[in-house]
Amino acid sequence: MDAFEAIKVTFFQECDELLADLEAKLMLLEQGQTDLETINAVFRAVHSVKGGAGAFGLEALVRFAHVFETLMDELRAGRKPCDTVTIKTLLRASDVLADHIQAAQGLIPQVDEGRSAALVVELEMLTHGGEAPPVVEDEDDDFGFMPMAFDMPLDEPAAAMPEAPAVGWRVVFKPLGRMYANANETGLLLRELGRLGPTTVVLDDGDVPLLDALSVEDGCLTWTIDLDAAVDEAAVREVFDFVESDCELTITPLGANMEGASDMSTTFEDEPAAILPASDDLDIAALLAKASGAVVEAPSETIPFAAFEPEPAPVVAPPPVAAVAPTPSPAAAPASAPVAPAPVTIRVDLDRVDRLINVVGELVIQQAMLSQRVLESGLARSSGIALGLEDLELLTREIQDSVMAIRAQPVKSVFQRMPRLVREVADMVSKQVRLVTVGEDTEVDKTVVERLAEPITHMLRNAIDHGLETPDERTAAGKSAEGTVRLAALHRSGRIVIEISDDGRGINRERVKKIAIDKGLIAADAPLTDEQIDNLIFAPGFSTAAVVSDISGRGVGMDVVKRSIQALGGRISISSVPGKGSTFTLSLPLTLAVLDGMVVAAAGQTLIAPLPAIVESLTPQAADLHFVGGVDPVIRFRERFLPLIDVALIMGFREQPMNPTEGVAVVVETESGQQAALLFDAIQGQRQVVIKSLETNYQQVEGVAAATILGDGRVALILDVDVIVTDMRRKSIRPDFKLAS
Repeated sequence: MDAFEAIKVTFFQECDELLADLEAKLMLLEQGQTDLETINAVFRAVHSVKGGAGAFGLEALVRFAHVFETLMDELRAGRKPCDTVTIKTLLRASDVLADHIQAAQGLIPQVDEGRSAALVVELEMLTHGGEAPPVVEDEDDDFGFMPMAFDMPLDEPAAAMPEAPAVGWRVVFKPLGRMYANANETGLLLRELGRLGPTTVVLDDGDVPLLDALSVEDGCLTWTIDLDAAVDEAAVREVFDFVESDCELTITPLGANMEGASDMSTTFEDEPAAILPASDDLDIAALLAKASGAVVEAPSETIPFAAFEPEPAPVVAPPPVAAVAPTPSPAAAPASAPVAPAPVTIRVDLDRVDRLINVVGELVIQQAMLSQRVLESGLARSSGIALGLEDLELLTREIQDSVMAIRAQPVKSVFQRMPRLVREVADMVSKQVRLVTVGEDTEVDKTVVERLAEPITHMLRNAIDHGLETPDERTAAGKSAEGTVRLAALHRSGRIVIEISDDGRGINRERVKKIAIDKGLIAADAPLTDEQIDNLIFAPGFSTAAVVSDISGRGVGMDVVKRSIQALGGRISISSVPGKGSTFTLSLPLTLAVLDGMVVAAAGQTLIAPLPAIVESLTPQAADLHFVGGVDPVIRFRERFLPLIDVALIMGFREQPMNPTEGVAVVVETESGQQAALLFDAIQGQRQVVIKSLETNYQQVEGVAAATILGDGRVALILDVDVIVTDMRRKSIRPDFKLAS
C-alpha cells in the first residue's frame, strides 16, 4: 500500500469515529438536549468529514456534507430552531452521510441517489426557510480538484465566471505554524474561496527568513485575497472556520479597504508583491527560491503545483487526514480559553496486538514450566534462583496485565449503535420506545466487544417487537404509552454481564408451550418448569410472531443469540414476570486470553477451576455430610446445606463416587448466585493460565469451558462451573446412585 492509500485508510478510520460521535450527539438532540455545545459537536463532526473528503476529491461526499453542514451552521447561529422536524431530518441525513462514506470506501456499490437527492432538498428547505434554492449544475461547483495534484487552476478564468456586482471582501490571512501541524493546507482554503466568486491573490513573503534559518514549523507567508462577489461575511468566514484559531485573519469590505486600510505599498516597498491571478497556475518553485534569497532563472513554462515535491526529511506535520479534532469557533468558546491537550494515541493494527498477546501467553507458559523444573530440582525457596523466579513471575504477570489492557475497550462502541436501531424498529411496529443505557464505560476484551453487536441487536428487536405492548395496550394496562428498554453492562464475578430488559407484557408461558407442542419441539405431556418453558424460545425454528415481517416471524433470532454467546464461552438466562416485563442476561468472559484459576486433581486428571467463581475451600468432615433421600449428598457450610458434587464422577473420570472425607470440597458460586460444593481429590495451587479454545481445536465438551497448557507441558481442562452445578448435576442423579461409605 502506498503512502497516499495509507493516509486514506486512516481517514476512513477517523470517519467511523466521527460518525459514532455524530450519532451520539444527534441522539442527545432528540432527547431535548439542544444546547449550543451539542449542536457545535454535530457541526464539527460533519465539517471534519467534509474537510477530509475534500482532500481526497470525494466530491459526492463533499457536496452532501456541505449541505448538512450549512444547516448545522444555521442552527448553531440561532437563525433556525432545532425543532423535532429538523432533528428527524438530521438523523436521516446522518444515515445518508454514512452511506456516502461507505460508498467512497467501496463497502457498498453506490449510494441511493434518489434518497440522497431528496434529503438534500429537505436540508436546503430547512436551511432557507421552507424554500429550496435553485439547483446548481455540478460543473459550476467543480473546480477540478484532484488528490495530490495541484496543477489545476485555482479558479475558473475570469472570462468564464458570471459577472458579479462591484462589491466584495478583502481577506488578509496569515497561517500560523500549528495550522500546518494540524494537517491543514492553504491551497484548499484558497480554492474554497474561489468557489464564492472571482479572486485575486497577493502573496507577502517579506517575513520569510533565509534558507538556513527557515523552519517548517513557522508561518511566514501572508496572503491577501480580494474576493469580488456579493456574498455575506458569514460565507467568507465559514471557509476559515476550521482553522480560525490557527491563523491571523481579518475580513473587511473590499470598498472600505482599498484606500489604505492595508498599506500594500509600504509592505512590499523593498520586494514587489507576487500577484497570483485566480486563473494562473502557482509557480511554487519560484516562490520558494525567492523566499530563500536565491536568484534563479525564470522557467520557460509555468511549473504546476504537483511538480513540486517537498523534501521528506524535514517534514514534521502529520498526514493530511490524520486531523486533530477541530477547535471550536469563537462563537462556541472564547479565543483566549486554554485548550486542554489531547491524549496522545497511536494506531496499531489489531493483528500486531494479537501476535503480542500470543507471545506473552507463551511467555507465561514458559515461566510456569521453568518454575516447575526448579521446584522438581529440590532447590530451597530461599535460593537465588528461586527468588529470581518469583521476580520473573511478578514481571510476567505485570506484562500480561498491561498487554490485556491494550485490548480492553469500553462496550460504548456497541451501545452507541443501538439507539438508531431502536428508533427504526419502533417506527416499523408503531410503538413508542425509550432506550436507557447503563455502564457504557465497562471494559472488555476487544474480541468480545466486536462479537456482541449481533446478539444485542437480535435481543433488542425481540424486546421491542414481542416484549413491549402497543401504546393503546399499555394505556389500558395502566402503564405509560412509552415503553422502556434497558441495556446495561456490568462486571460480576470476573465476567461481563449484559442485561437487556423491558417493562412489557412478559413471556406468555402457556402460548410458548402450545407453540412448542404444535411445532413438535416437546411432547404434549412434558412436565416443564417455568424456566424450561422460557428457554424454549431459544429452540431453532421457534417463533411467537403470528405473521412474517421485516422484523421477525421466520424462527431465527434467539437461537442465533444463544449460539453466538456460547461461541464466546458465555451463557444466556431469562427472567420474566407476566405483565411486568422480561430480562435477558448475557454472561461472558472478560477476555478470551487469560484466566486466574485453581489447579485441582480429580481421579488422576488435572483440572482448572476459575478463581472468580470460588468462595472457599474446606476438608469435609463426616459430621457435616448428609444425604437427601438417602441418595444426594449435601454438606453443611455456614449453617446452610449445599449440594456436594463429585466432579470426577459426573465427568466420567471414574465410575464410583469417592469418600468425601478423603477429598477437598471447593465452594463455588454461579452467576445466578447459586452455591454448591465441588469435590476434588486435592488442590495443587493457584495459577494464571492461558486459555486455549477446546471447541476450535477439538469439539465442545459439556462441563468444560476451555483448555490450557500447564508448566509441565500437560493439557488441563478448564471447568465450566455453571454447567456443572446446574445441568450436569441434574443428569448425574439416578435411582441407583449410592454414596460410598
